[in-house]
Amino acid sequence: MRNAILGVSWFWFIGTVLTGNLPVYAETHLGGTQTLYVFALAVFSIGVGVGSLLCEKLSARTVEIGLVPLGAIGMSACILHLAFAPAIAAQGLDVQGFMAQPGAWRVVLDLAGIGLFAGFYVVPLFALIQSRTPRAELSRVIAGMNIQNAVFIVLAALGGVALQQALGWSIPQLLLALGIASIVVAAWIFSIVPEFLMRFLSWLLVRSLYRLKLHGIERHVPDEGPALLVCNHVSYMDALILAASIPRPVRFVMYYRIFNIPVMRWIFRTAKAIPIAGAKEDPALMQRAFDAVDAALAEGELVCIFPEGALTKDGNIAPFKSGVEKILARRPVPVVPMALRNMWGSMWSRRANVKAGSALDRMRVPRRLRAHVEVAVAEPMDGATATKELLEAKVRALRGDAA
Repeated sequence: MRNAILGVSWFWFIGTVLTGNLPVYAETHLGGTQTLYVFALAVFSIGVGVGSLLCEKLSARTVEIGLVPLGAIGMSACILHLAFAPAIAAQGLDVQGFMAQPGAWRVVLDLAGIGLFAGFYVVPLFALIQSRTPRAELSRVIAGMNIQNAVFIVLAALGGVALQQALGWSIPQLLLALGIASIVVAAWIFSIVPEFLMRFLSWLLVRSLYRLKLHGIERHVPDEGPALLVCNHVSYMDALILAASIPRPVRFVMYYRIFNIPVMRWIFRTAKAIPIAGAKEDPALMQRAFDAVDAALAEGELVCIFPEGALTKDGNIAPFKSGVEKILARRPVPVVPMALRNMWGSMWSRRANVKAGSALDRMRVPRRLRAHVEVAVAEPMDGATATKELLEAKVRALRGDAA
């Protein structure tokens, strides 16, 4: 949470440097008047507003912190691009005169892009802080964040003046330094909180392949405290789809062979997934998995398991295994039934929707691109009374006929 607050303060630092220097930049570099400064500020502000509104569409109304790296990268790239924009030779231009100059659209698009990606960057951070801060502490956290924001604003203003007066930097040089600093700060934050980058990669992958529709996530997944999530298991993408749908971090229990898939392994490790093996394959690994699940629940985390124990081979839900009851017998936390719909036949499921044994079947060619996939969530059940049979029935009812 501390790093999310730091990220918000860095947004205010960038905004102060940019808006504080726009009046001089519009006059000396863009050849404009006060009217042109107001226009440039309006373009930036509209970009922020549009980016903030797009966050809801792109995040499917969840707290999607995967947008934060996208915003940081885009914002830094636009600042750097603006730093190298050539100066306008004319003077005293109004908005219409400026737009007629070569290179004017580049400046306008850069300012709008900075604002757009700033919206992608800061809105999820604000939502993250509000969603993961205990309600009793929220007002103090926001007050502390505002104090830190004020400090960053003062530092940005003083630093900009000092660099221009003491070192003689031009505003484009200042923008270049700001763009580089933005990349460095973003890389540092994402290195110490890899969840941001992991969520970005999973969000990018899932949103590229599927169109998600969520039912009951906000109502039934608890905002805080431990809970066990149980879901049907259709494809190798299930964990990533659920991770991209649930606003809180989730510890997934997954078969160790899936956990060790190249490239995906880094994402699973970063997400603190828990590898598990069957009792006959590796009983020691199985016991370590149950111990890790119990420890995670004791720490108030969300843990997700696939009680079928394996991917479905025919699209139907297999009987739930006893592992879920072992977890609840040890720690009877609330259990949240979930169901994935329309995943059967995707390229990541066991079989595509083609004739068995064909070359296409072995390749698992998808039957459609950007398929509609749904995640349905039911009201939490009491972990002290939930059984594998009750949970299986609930997940079957949730999934319905949409395999």
